[in-house]
Amino acid sequence: MPLAEPVPDVRSLDLLRSVAELGSIRQAASAHHISQPAASMRLRSLERTLNMELLDRSGGRARLSVTGIAVVQWSEAVLEGMRDLLLGTAAVRSEGRDSLRIAASMTAAEYLVPGWLNRLRASDPDIAVSLEMGNSGHVTAVMRRGEADIGFVEGPDEPPDIHVRAVSSDDLVVVVAPSHPWARRRRPLSPADLAKTPLVLREAGSGTREVLERALGAFGLEPTPLVELASTTAIKASVAAGTAPGVLSRLAVASEVGDGRLVVVATAGIPLERMIRAIWPSDRRLTPAATRLLRQLGDTAVGS
Repeated sequence: MPLAEPVPDVRSLDLLRSVAELGSIRQAASAHHISQPAASMRLRSLERTLNMELLDRSGGRARLSVTGIAVVQWSEAVLEGMRDLLLGTAAVRSEGRDSLRIAASMTAAEYLVPGWLNRLRASDPDIAVSLEMGNSGHVTAVMRRGEADIGFVEGPDEPPDIHVRAVSSDDLVVVVAPSHPWARRRRPLSPADLAKTPLVLREAGSGTREVLERALGAFGLEPTPLVELASTTAIKASVAAGTAPGVLSRLAVASEVGDGRLVVVATAGIPLERMIRAIWPSDRRLTPAATRLLRQLGDTAVGS
């Protein structure tokens, strides 16, 4: 079935995602190597194409509107599909070169894998890398089907029939908008405080969600979802807009916390630490490229 007209520009959708992630048109423009006026023009053109207001420009600073947050969430699959297309065509062009297929959960893919690949390419500049992103359950399924050479997940469980090696660590934090009452809270949140409060959460099956469920489950509690989103970026935008508190990776919110768009709320007695693990099927050996990557990560690995 043909796409309905008009079709939004993919680069403009990617720019909108960057506004959600970085907090301003100026920073998004810089990340995309264009001027702020050019970025503003692209975003206004996207609004005209979709016939909806994506940014709230009142108060002298552009912030995502409610519909803008939704569009960022819906566009994730489109942008990931475009990345797959570009990675796939690059792999075809580089046929015959050493290759590495990586599957990674969202936090690892966005905040850890790029740095790991930079180190790998320093020693193997001609290696062709493809990356598939999804939640931890999806990555485990991809590895079992043999569709990637190595995977990285962040869930609390160690899948059966899978080799597992811890390569990094992370913890989850509760974050709120600066205007939220919790931003001025002095007493740490208890497990009961967190469980009874409606939250903006990742979808079921994500490593982030599993860690939170396991942490509250130790007290016979479970989280209360207000909104479930499949994108960390959309969750950060929703929390920053004041929708509700969220629970996300400390790695994922470092930039927003640093510039004051989000505030970390202290917790007490809630075990939110987690390991980032490399995984591969126990009945298959790692490829040479995957072995080199894992060996490099071993320099800073937290265990095995």
